[in-house]
Amino acid sequence: QVQLVESGGGLVQAGGSLTLSCAASGNIFMINAMGWYRQAPGKQRELVATHTSGGTTTYADSVKGRFTISEDNAKNTVYLQMNSLKPEDTAVYYCNALIQSVWGGRRSDYWGQGTQVTVSS
Repeated sequence: QVQLVESGGGLVQAGGSLTLSCAASGNIFMINAMGWYRQAPGKQRELVATHTSGGTTTYADSVKGRFTISEDNAKNTVYLQMNSLKPEDTAVYYCNALIQSVWGGRRSDYWGQGTQVTVSS
């Protein structure tokens, strides 16, 4: 089994910064990709950013230029540095990972418990 644990959420003023972290643990053979999603009340969950094992990154247009995703492979941890935060960034942020637990096994998606980010105006 695999577990993802997020931390770093909180309340910040518009224009401020916040950094989220997500650590993966358990039966991990290889992490193919990790990313961040967010969901605001009454809205669908949306992709924020992804980071592949090859080092490529992808960002939603709404956060491009303001957010940065990175990984510490030795710690199986992904980070999301959020700058110039806006009230519309307010949401629960979820960590996601595509993980192969054993050699020859199938790849599976795992989700963290979510961490609340609130940006006040």
